[in-house]
Amino acid sequence: MSKTPPDIAIFLRCLYSGGAERVVLNLARGFVRQGLKVDMVLAKACGSLLEQLPSEIRLIDLKAESKISTLPKLIKYLREENPESMLAALHYPCEIALLAKRIAKVPTRIVVSEHNHLSLEAKRISQLSVRLTPLAARLLYPWADGIVSVSQGVAEDLAKVTKLPKKRIDLIYNPVISPELFVKAREKINHPWFQPGEPPVILAVGRLHLQKDYPTLLRAFLQVRQLRRCRLVILGEGPEKDNLTNLVNELGLQADVAMLGFVDNPYAYMAHSAVFVLSSAWEGFGNVIAEALAVGTPIVSTNCESGPAEILANGKYGELTPVGDVKAMAEAILSVLAGNTKQVDAQWLNQFQLETCAEKYLKVLQLPVSSEQLTVRSSK
Repeated sequence: MSKTPPDIAIFLRCLYSGGAERVVLNLARGFVRQGLKVDMVLAKACGSLLEQLPSEIRLIDLKAESKISTLPKLIKYLREENPESMLAALHYPCEIALLAKRIAKVPTRIVVSEHNHLSLEAKRISQLSVRLTPLAARLLYPWADGIVSVSQGVAEDLAKVTKLPKKRIDLIYNPVISPELFVKAREKINHPWFQPGEPPVILAVGRLHLQKDYPTLLRAFLQVRQLRRCRLVILGEGPEKDNLTNLVNELGLQADVAMLGFVDNPYAYMAHSAVFVLSSAWEGFGNVIAEALAVGTPIVSTNCESGPAEILANGKYGELTPVGDVKAMAEAILSVLAGNTKQVDAQWLNQFQLETCAEKYLKVLQLPVSSEQLTVRSSK
């Protein structure tokens, strides 16, 4: 047990390279910069982002081998450490955090952060635990001291799913724009396709998962490739890798498509690409769109629920195409490659800045920065 309780405990399954995990890691950095004591509580300390955890944050490894075993371990943590507040993200951490507080009978303020469009995900994914997520949210989210959604679309869906009044849900966009992003965006890329004089590169970043609908992107790229020389790079890992590799071969695109897996620094790839494409069937927010906007890369995205239209101001700052529409996506990519790009207003990006979002989370967590902490921050 620590001498003084943490101000914030952040509870996740692990620190794999997902978008939500990156967001929460960014928030943790933001909380530390505000002078707060932060614990990162993981059901199991694993994942490629683990090495990026700042040294100022205490890592708590519950060493849980299953979802069921996580609950008693989290109850024990809450009773022993008594954090002022706990932020949980994704499922099952949200539900377990709420149950743990109820059983532990501690005053810790529990805030759950919803990162996905629950009703769509439950319809599209056959896994039983995913199909039951809306029911779990309806049963347990009323116990939350605070509920955060990462987009207006997610908030509306969550209100319908849980039957809670929308005023109980705080909208806070994901804090994906940080000083580190711009530093990493300036790094060089050793891949030969990104060298001077090479054809333009179309980039996609995200899990190789049904949600991301990469088959639509690959078929759209085939149409683009028939009209002009270019290449496609996909960054990410996931269960659809073999299916996508087979589709690349079937379409005869082996020479012009590279699936590079997980990379520690996707921002350099974004900054050096001619166009960034998101082909998702559904999203919660769409972190990669805001990140690509921040480094100045033109965007083509499906107008899926939820997030892309909000980030792109309904098409003002990027191209929006119907979900699954190969022809429309190909035409939008060709238009961007032809030089028809849209400039983003710098002020628009402020709502995705780490400092802006972290302060909004602190209000929901009811942890305002003290005058002493403000003095420390201003003196740095």
